[in-house]
Amino acid sequence: MTSGPQVDFRRARSAEQREARKQAILAVAARLLDELPLSEISLRELSRRVGLSKTNVVRYFETREAVYFELLNREFDSWLAGLPGELRSAAPASAAEVVDVWARSLAARRSLCELLSSLGTELERNISAEAVRSFKLAHQDAQLRLARLVRRHIPDLTEPAARELVAHSIVCTAGLWPFAHPSPAVAEAVRSPDLAHHRVDFAQRLSRSLCVAVTGLVALSSDGPTPDS
Repeated sequence: MTSGPQVDFRRARSAEQREARKQAILAVAARLLDELPLSEISLRELSRRVGLSKTNVVRYFETREAVYFELLNREFDSWLAGLPGELRSAAPASAAEVVDVWARSLAARRSLCELLSSLGTELERNISAEAVRSFKLAHQDAQLRLARLVRRHIPDLTEPAARELVAHSIVCTAGLWPFAHPSPAVAEAVRSPDLAHHRVDFAQRLSRSLCVAVTGLVALSSDGPTPDS
């Protein structure tokens, strides 16, 4: 069981108390993600760390995936709260500099990147359609907020193009993060000079991918409508 003050879940009666209990579960889930890959975290272990039975945890979240879906949205919101200040401080003068700040800021959010990389492979499994709908609506709102922020710094992007760029960034994160954090055996192997091209610097590769995407999206926008993401 985790250290720190314990919460008496049996006394959760009001909406405020239930929300406090949900937040306590999310806090434990976040600490577990700092210790273990998501694939190794079970609902049983999460329940044990919280100090509840699995039956009691599912009163708040239907599955382990539902817990981490909500944690992803919370982490994304936290990142978005700080990103405007990072962009102001960096004062990027070009689209390439904007996406570089974006990529390096995201790279510093290990838990968020881990969760984004698990979306298609784990989090969208073992969860009800209604829970997925709730998550995706909240996540969609966060993506729109990010797209609006990006447009303020890259005004050549149309609104649809900015949304597509954000969607592209999430797919790139999901693909690049595991390669940038390989197993110990792979990490040891690619230290060899003849395998150097297999090493992935996440922030650098994401920045480059977003820069290429911006260039293409701006060009495509000048030729015609950009498909919605």
